Order: sequence, then structure tokens, then C-alpha cells
Amino acid sequence: MLKRFFCLAALTLLALFTWWVLWFMVMGALTGEGELLATIGPALQSEEEQGAVWCLLPSWPTLQPLVQLLLDTPVFFAMFWNACKLVFPQVAGQMAVAAPAAWAFSKLRFPGRRALYAIYLVLMVLPFQITMVPNYLVLDKLGLMDTPFAVILPGVFSAFPVFIIKKGFDAVPQSLLEAAALDGAGPLRCFFSVGLPLGLPAILSAATLGFIEAWNAIEQPMMFLQDKSNWPLSLYLSNITVEDLGLAMAASLMMLAPPLLLFMVGRKYLEGGIGLSAQTNDGM
Repeated sequence: MLKRFFCLAALTLLALFTWWVLWFMVMGALTGEGELLATIGPALQSEEEQGAVWCLLPSWPTLQPLVQLLLDTPVFFAMFWNACKLVFPQVAGQMAVAAPAAWAFSKLRFPGRRALYAIYLVLMVLPFQITMVPNYLVLDKLGLMDTPFAVILPGVFSAFPVFIIKKGFDAVPQSLLEAAALDGAGPLRCFFSVGLPLGLPAILSAATLGFIEAWNAIEQPMMFLQDKSNWPLSLYLSNITVEDLGLAMAASLMMLAPPLLLFMVGRKYLEGGIGLSAQTNDGM
């Protein structure tokens, strides 16, 4: 009992570090501009010698930063819409490409399957800084630079969703596919009627992770979109000055809302997909 108490206390303490960031953001969105400049402003202004402080609650709570963001900042809504135009097609394309590829790696047997899957694994662990130049050259050759497709297409062919979804398809019993084949189902029918329904947790898990990654992407749109009218919401905060700290807090809170809502809705599927990835052996 004592061991359980200390374990719970340690986990609660660790959770407080995460909740403190959220509390900081929420209270900052409810704090006036003058109070923010007086409390955390010195930390962002090198010429100030005064130390920064932070209060758990604002002295005079106000909705002014949120009102300013939602009513007086049209560029915020333009960049929010740009983010939607980049993220939703990208995630939909990822699922359309990754699901058949993962099914092929998991259930089909063809020459070079192991080598091709090994290439996928290598591509999955490569950071964007390594693939940035090849992506730039290909997109420039295709004439897609400074268009939404410059961000969408490289994300559609990401290797990470293939890895996640393959682990879910590995859990589909082979005997079930053999029974479907005896009933006259071909490879496509097995994929759509058996694989997709049973692999849905892994697919939704990959979609959730893909959405969060695409929503928070900074380097890709900054590299491939020179026209600021095409910039997504992830690049909005970098343009806010120290004098607009309240606006920055409110924008951070609003940017956090869609991934948080999606995570809350898809948490069950995300946990199921991660569980399948941990329990399933690699059948390669």
C-alpha cells in the first residue's frame, strides 16, 4: 500500500509539470497586456535587468486577448484556414497510401518485400533536415514550390503511418483470410472487407498521430512556402512581438484546441493502435 502511494505521488508530481504548462497558457490568455509585460516581459527583453515572475492567477482576469484574436485579427483566421487546407488533405492522403502499402507488407508475399520494408524503416527515422534538399529539388522540378501541394505531397508519402498500420494488420488472423479466400474473396475483397475493419484502430491511431504532426509542422511550410498568404497557423506565433504577449497566449491556446479535441476523441483508438504495435511481432 505504501509503495502504491509513493508511486501515485511520483506520477502526480510528474503530471504537474505538464499541467503547469497548460495552466500557464490558459491563465496567460486571461491576463491583461500590461500585467503580462510586467511579469514575464523582462524574460523576453534582454535589456531589462528585472527578473521575471509569474502568478498562479491573474490580478484582473480579462477576455481582451481572446476578443482581440477572434474579432480583430483576420490574419489568424486566414492562417487557420490555410492549416486546414494543408493538414486534412495530407492526413487523408496518408491513409489512402499507407493502408494498402501496409497491407501488402503484412499479408502479401512478393520478391524484395523485406528489402523494400527495410527502406521504409530507414526513411521513417530520417529527419526532415536530410530529406529537405531532395524534396525541394523534386518539388521545384515539378513546379509545385510555393503551393499547398509542396507541403501536402511529401507528407502523403510519409513512411511512419505505414509502420503503424502494418502492425495493426499483423494482428489480423491468417485463418480468417484463408476462410475468406475459400468463399471466393480475392485480395482486394479481403483488404476492404477484412483488413480495413479489423485494422481500423491502427489506421485511426496513425491518422491521429499524422494530424498532430502536420498541424504542428514548422520547417516544411517555412521551407516550401515563400508566400506568407499560404502560411499555416503553426507559423503565426513566430510573427507575434513581445508587445503582443496576450495575443500570443490566446493564439497558443486556440492552436492547441484542435489537436487536443482530436486526441480526446481518438484516444481509445490511439491506445489500441499503440497496444497492437507493442504486442505484435514483426512478421518480416
